[in-house]
Amino acid sequence: MPHGARETAETVARAAYGRLLAYLAARSRDVAAAEDALAEAFRAALETWPERGVPDQPEAWLFKAARRNLTHAGRRASVRAAAGPTLQLLAEERQDRGPAPFLDERLKLLFVCAHPAIDPAARAPLMLQTVLGLDAARIASAFLVAPAAMGQRLVRAKTRIRDAGIAFAVPEPTELPERLGAVLDAIYAAYGSGWEDLAGADARRKGLVAEAIGLARLVVALLPGEPEARGLLALMLYCESRSAARRDATGAFVPLSEQDPALWSGEMIGEAERELAAASSLGNPGRLQLEAAIQSVHVQRAVTGWTNWEAVVTLYDGLARISPTIGVLVGRAAAIGETRGAEAGLAALGQIAAAVVRSYQPYWAARAHLLARIGDPLAHQAYATAMGLAEDPAVKAFLLTRAQAATAAAVSAPA
Repeated sequence: MPHGARETAETVARAAYGRLLAYLAARSRDVAAAEDALAEAFRAALETWPERGVPDQPEAWLFKAARRNLTHAGRRASVRAAAGPTLQLLAEERQDRGPAPFLDERLKLLFVCAHPAIDPAARAPLMLQTVLGLDAARIASAFLVAPAAMGQRLVRAKTRIRDAGIAFAVPEPTELPERLGAVLDAIYAAYGSGWEDLAGADARRKGLVAEAIGLARLVVALLPGEPEARGLLALMLYCESRSAARRDATGAFVPLSEQDPALWSGEMIGEAERELAAASSLGNPGRLQLEAAIQSVHVQRAVTGWTNWEAVVTLYDGLARISPTIGVLVGRAAAIGETRGAEAGLAALGQIAAAVVRSYQPYWAARAHLLARIGDPLAHQAYATAMGLAEDPAVKAFLLTRAQAATAAAVSAPA
C-alpha cells in the first residue's frame, strides 16, 4: 500500500474523527452504530485510495461513505424506532450534490455525553472516546480505572444513549451547570493524555493538546460567564507555555524547577493570565481556577527568578478542601517539602492511603525526591517504583540518573 494513502487516512482520522463521529451520531442517535460506520469507511479508504488515488476532499469522502454505511445498517435492522433517523440520512444522501457541509458539532456531542440520563462516572470517559478517539485502555489510565471496567462502562453508556433516544442538542441554559463539569473534565483529561506524550511516540494521542485547547476555547465562547471554563483554558495555556522547555537539546527530560524560563512562551502566559483574571472577576472560585493559579505562581519565576512556594502551598490547601484528589494531595505534599522541609513533605505523603497511591507514578517520584534529600537509602527503592510506572523513556532515564545520584550520596555520607 502506498505510504501516501495510509498517511492521509491516519492524518484525517486524528484530525477529523471526533468531528465526523459527532456529525454522524447527531443524525443516527446511535453512537455505537456511528462508530462502526466510520470504522468501515476508514477500512474502505485504505482499500480503495491506493488504487484510485486519494480524493481531493478525503474528509468529505469518509463522511459520505460512513453515512451510506449507517443507512444500510438502518435498512438491515428494520427497527421501527430507527426509521426516522434512517430516512433523514437517506434524504441527505439524495440531496447531496457537493462536499458535505461539515459543521463542527463536537461541542454538541460533548454535552450530549453529559446528559443526566447517563451514568455520571461514564460521562467524561464517553466524551474522550466518542469525540477525541481515545481507546478504553488510555481512558482507563487517565481515570485510574481497570481497562475492562472502563470498557463495560462505555458500552453501557452508548446503549443508554440509543435506547433512551437522548436528543443531540446543546442543553438549555438552566441545564448547563449539571453538564459543564463533566465536559471540562473530559477536555482536561484529553489535554493531560496529549501532554504526557511530548515525544509524540503514540500516534493515537497526536494532536490532542491542540484539540483540547481548541475545545476549551469553544466552551468559553459558548459560556463566557462560566469562570471554571476560563480557568481550564488558562490552566492548559500555562502548562503548554512551558512545552519547549520540557526537553533539552538531546531530548532529555527537564523538570519544572530546572527549566529555562526564557524558553517559555510569553504569548501563551499572557493569554493565560488574562483568562484567569477574567475568571476571578466573575467570582465563585473553583478547582480549575485554583489549579491555574498554582501554575501562574510557577511562571512568575520568569520575572522574579524564584518560586513562591508558600503561595503554592496556600493554593493547594484551598484546592485540597474542595477537591482532595490523589493528584492534588501529592502536589500539595511536594510543595510542602519545598517550603517546610523534606520531612514535612514526607509526612504529608504519609497521610495519603497506601492503596490509593500504589500505582500512582507521581507519588513515588515525589517520595523518592524527598527521601533523597534527607539521605534515606529507601530513596532508591522509591525511584525504582517510579521508573517502573513511568511510560516516557526520557522520564525513566531522568529518574535513573536521580536514583544513581541518591545512591552515590548515601554511600559517601559519613557514618
